Amino acid sequence: MREIHPPQGYRARRSTIDGAVLWTRDDVSDSDLPVLPDGCMDLLWIDGRLSVAGPDTRPYRPPAGYADRISGIRFFPGTAPALLGIPASELRDARVDLDALWSAANVRRATEVLAKATDPAAGLEAVARWRARESDPADPMLRSIVTSLEQGRSVAATADELGTGLRRLHRLSLHAFGYGPKTLGRILRMQRALALARKGMGLAEVASVAGYADQAHLTRDVRELAGMSPRELLGR
Repeated sequence: MREIHPPQGYRARRSTIDGAVLWTRDDVSDSDLPVLPDGCMDLLWIDGRLSVAGPDTRPYRPPAGYADRISGIRFFPGTAPALLGIPASELRDARVDLDALWSAANVRRATEVLAKATDPAAGLEAVARWRARESDPADPMLRSIVTSLEQGRSVAATADELGTGLRRLHRLSLHAFGYGPKTLGRILRMQRALALARKGMGLAEVASVAGYADQAHLTRDVRELAGMSPRELLGR
């Protein structure tokens, strides 16, 4: 299964929710590395406040003094909308308090579940398990979309492989990922490229392996999505 990761410097552990990761960070501020697009959504605990981070298409940097402590559960790409009951497209590039998205009764239930947990991250996991019991599961095709695009297949080839047609693939992607399959493919390719580079692979080879035309193409695409070049990201 594809691994997902929190931003650099965050303490993380694998969740019992399939494909998800729990993470925590203290003293979150604008001095942190930005959160990069990765196809995921998070349920957040921010100094006691519950919030949702939607799917990003650009780097997100928290404002100065954002939080003394923040914990989150980062869901596998495409799985959060079924659990949260919110189309990803409505939360693209947004951070929204949970009480603006859920009924007062559901927010109260989530708060009660959190209060029984040993720590906020475990509480968020318990909230996710509660929601999973009461929600329809995510369409299993979504993971196939992620796998196909992450392996470098084109949008057209992915639609053919899954038998969806381009229009249905686009609708599924908007609802589950917050943007179309072309954008998702670019984001997954960038994440793969950065993972290869962090393991010590040279950028020219990374560009070839990850499916870029050349190293210049890699640099342009990463800069557009991450706000920094690959060398700048790796250097920090």
